[in-house]
Amino acid sequence: MNTPLRSVHEASSPPLSRRGFVSASTLALAALAIGCARKSEAAVAPAGKPGKVSLVEFSNDGKRLRTTQVDKLVKSEAQWRKQLSPLAFEVTRHAGTERAFTGPLLNEHRKGVFRCICCDTALYDSATKFESGTGWPSFWQPIAKQNVLESNDTMFGMTRIAISCPRCDAHLGHVFDDGPKPTGLRYCMNSVALRFTAA
Repeated sequence: MNTPLRSVHEASSPPLSRRGFVSASTLALAALAIGCARKSEAAVAPAGKPGKVSLVEFSNDGKRLRTTQVDKLVKSEAQWRKQLSPLAFEVTRHAGTERAFTGPLLNEHRKGVFRCICCDTALYDSATKFESGTGWPSFWQPIAKQNVLESNDTMFGMTRIAISCPRCDAHLGHVFDDGPKPTGLRYCMNSVALRFTAA
């Protein structure tokens, strides 16, 4: 009689208790849900410090206007809470994540520019938005490289690149290397971290 092969792990591990099964299942589901952005130490926007930052300004139809030096936008937690919705506050100020397929800008396809909800910095041109199927607005490149800030996010035992706004330190999402041509990149953003301005 043939018996199925068991891995060393299976052979040496006792059966999971109900609590163990629930815990393992929860962890597995959490790992599957990391398609765009999750709260992590690396992704949490650092406390803003006064200073200057170089940004490129754009009109609402995506026309490049000028490169300029602007003051960093620094506000207290109370000021951010007053300005933002509870979800936008959690995402931008504490690197949270909106649920997939719930963001108000997921199906926004008009010509225009996606800007930072916190400080209005131009981030993405609508011409670079594409349907990624992930449930979050996705772009194959930022409107200008200096208008987004990249940092390492090593939470959950993997290395990802978190994207934030260089002017106000708002957490926006992550960038992945599974996007379309010409860049092969997918800037996976939270809708509530963005504001759309139509051309």
